Amino acid sequence: MNNIIELSNLTKTFIAKKNVKVLKKISYKFKSGKIYSLMGPSGSGKSTLLNLISLIDRPTSGLIKYQNKQIDFNENKKNDLFRANNIGIIYQQDNLLSDFTTLENVYLSSLATGNKKENAIIKAKEILKTIGLAHRLDHYPNELSGGEKQRVSIARALINEPKIILADEPTGSLDKKNSLEIFALLKKQLNPRRLIIFATHNRFFANKSDCLLEIVDGNIKSTNV
Repeated sequence: MNNIIELSNLTKTFIAKKNVKVLKKISYKFKSGKIYSLMGPSGSGKSTLLNLISLIDRPTSGLIKYQNKQIDFNENKKNDLFRANNIGIIYQQDNLLSDFTTLENVYLSSLATGNKKENAIIKAKEILKTIGLAHRLDHYPNELSGGEKQRVSIARALINEPKIILADEPTGSLDKKNSLEIFALLKKQLNPRRLIIFATHNRFFANKSDCLLEIVDGNIKSTNV
């Protein structure tokens, strides 16, 4: 297993009436072939850390390396392309495009990396069949259940075969049955060349990860590796 992500003294401060330092000099190495859980109370910095790792946000200070290459946060276009090719993101709220069908929501993500539409459609259909949504290709988000929407989100995250999957409370808005199904589906996506990091309030799911990381007072305080 190789280090895919390396964080070095990562700090994030939000500037308001009073500066709030959410993350404080976090250093950690994430390895391929493992699934990591992030736990901590609301406001502890779980989502903030995922946003930094996904290059959606930039740190106040510190470094992020992907496979030993340091990220330059001033290279926005390069980072956007890197994210599209290497990082799949799953949100608690599915963030599906309401005016597009299940199939369109999935294959459109592939077009961002320069793939041809016909190839993207074929691949999207294959993934949706694998996750049990072959019968929902032409349905819109408002016609899907909560569990089905999250399956679409997973399919969308997988379309570009990312090395990294980030999931922010992927079961947070689901009932127990759907939560178990979505978590099982998420774990199936792990392979020796991929890592998965998910934030959760649910210790039951966190304990099923390979590494449980707890964010307390802005830092990773305890881990089981």
